[in-house]
Amino acid sequence: MKTLLHASTLSLGLFVGLTADSPGEVSLLSPDETIVARFFLNENGEPSYQLSYEGSEVIQPSRLGLKLKKGGETFGRYTIASHEFDSSDSTWKPVLGEQAEIRDHYRQALITFSPEEKGATSFQVEARCYDEGFAFRYHLASEEPVTVTGEMTEFAFKEDYPLWSTKEVEGDYEKESLSKLGRNRIRPIVIQVKDGPTIALGEAALVDTARMRFQLSKEKDLTVIPHLAGETTTEGDFMSSWRYVMMGDDEGELIENKTLVPNLNEPCAIKDVSWIRPGKAIRAELATKQAKACVDIAVKMGFSYLLLDAGWYGPERSNESDATTVTVDPARSHGDFDLHEIIRYATENDIGVFVYVNRRALERQLDTLLPLYKEWGISGIKFGFVNVGSQKWTVWLHEAIKKCAEYELMVDVHDHYLPTGWSRTYPNLLTQEGIGGNEQMPSPEHNVNLAYTRYLCGAGDYTVCYYSGRIQTTRAHQLAASIVYYSPLQLIFWYDKPPTIKIGPELDVFREVATTWDETHFVEGEIGEYVALARRKGDKWFVGVLNSQRQREVSLNLDFLAEETRYEARVFTDGSPEGARPKEVSRAVKEVGSQDQVNLSMAANGGAALILAPAAAE
Repeated sequence: MKTLLHASTLSLGLFVGLTADSPGEVSLLSPDETIVARFFLNENGEPSYQLSYEGSEVIQPSRLGLKLKKGGETFGRYTIASHEFDSSDSTWKPVLGEQAEIRDHYRQALITFSPEEKGATSFQVEARCYDEGFAFRYHLASEEPVTVTGEMTEFAFKEDYPLWSTKEVEGDYEKESLSKLGRNRIRPIVIQVKDGPTIALGEAALVDTARMRFQLSKEKDLTVIPHLAGETTTEGDFMSSWRYVMMGDDEGELIENKTLVPNLNEPCAIKDVSWIRPGKAIRAELATKQAKACVDIAVKMGFSYLLLDAGWYGPERSNESDATTVTVDPARSHGDFDLHEIIRYATENDIGVFVYVNRRALERQLDTLLPLYKEWGISGIKFGFVNVGSQKWTVWLHEAIKKCAEYELMVDVHDHYLPTGWSRTYPNLLTQEGIGGNEQMPSPEHNVNLAYTRYLCGAGDYTVCYYSGRIQTTRAHQLAASIVYYSPLQLIFWYDKPPTIKIGPELDVFREVATTWDETHFVEGEIGEYVALARRKGDKWFVGVLNSQRQREVSLNLDFLAEETRYEARVFTDGSPEGARPKEVSRAVKEVGSQDQVNLSMAANGGAALILAPAAAE
């Protein structure tokens, strides 16, 4: 656990308002002064806060505090014993990211609440206002062990606003009213405030405490409260993860403001990151011949990795399976399987190899597996079915990722782990699932909503498909998904195997698309309907559009392009905008500039992808 930090006191007149008639209040403004956080004591003397955006109230007066096993909870009447202020404005370059450089600009307050009654406990709230949102975390100083059993934190709202949430980590984000929010709702949740911003509630820098989800308060109407996955015990000082309120004028600006999450995490802890290589990957079944054929496809498509999925060391869910051996699960065998020959062949072709390891083997054998896998020449591990939620398993998982970094092994965590920004600190964590991807063959509406919800908190391994007949979308929609969805390890052709994969011109999107980006912009869209994102790598732009609900025609502005530069645009759209031929992709080439628009016609389950490169000089 980290010990408490004390900010230096700066000139308050720059960004802090204190009024003479309310000495128990502290106000903190974002750098652009659109967000104002006010800390005070409510009518019962309880520590509280209130949040506004451009003069409109977003979070009504809401309580703050912790529940403790020893000494009860932070209850009763308090005073604001002290308040210290700081500010920071810097930029940093992520090893992996959706833009080449991120600005970390905030104003901060460290507020100490002291109880008036015996038996209660003093605590601190460290709060930050960014232009992108507001965040806070709890500090509690102690020389004795501390067990936090819950929180008194509230996010109170004025009206019954529309909200997007999901009950399951891999479930659909659905629209409902705030008053219908159930228990154990997955973070982030997105709320559209009437006459105000669109906000996302979530958690950042979860490293060594119990996970937070959300539920509706039973005591206070229209109030969201944390749902913690158990207790957190420390040997002394306690520091919670961050609770954040990300904000944007609309859902599009919210997408552009998701740098809030990595900014709330510690800088990169790995000194030499040269071995961390993002890229696209193809999955092979357990057969030497097929794995080599997949390597050949990876080379032709410009991919970086081959993934060997579950079963190569025995039944993945058996505690008897030994991940130091190559003992193929008969239920998953597809013929002869020589792991070391596959690794040799892949390495010879500059293709790295990821291997799947279920959490049962990882928990028992991690310290043995890591040096062994490095010796074998493995590039990374796909963690399967990891335990999540409790403090024990939160600590285990993040320590495991640290240990992988010591052996220069990259990581893809699958199943129910959701990101909170750890990839900034340990960028060998390339990606994670925590998403309803193409393994479930979701609806186009689900796919659109992911961009406005799940992807706000970090990369997601969606496992893009293309040829499978079970896909509920068009192939143009799948091409666009590789652009819209951010994942430094992008799995493509998930259910597609040789010789099904036919490399043709329409696959230029998969061949050329990047997995990390220099620049990202929301172009247009509406949650539940469609989304268009533009991303730049070097001098080349990619635009992905995912559509749902109805056949749609859009005219995309290209004002994100460099002025006075002409671009050759390759446009990939639905072969049948009416949806009659979902497996057909139409291709067109045109010259465009920043003042132009591109007109697109998409099926109700369709999409479009664009590749724009500077036109060759005549």
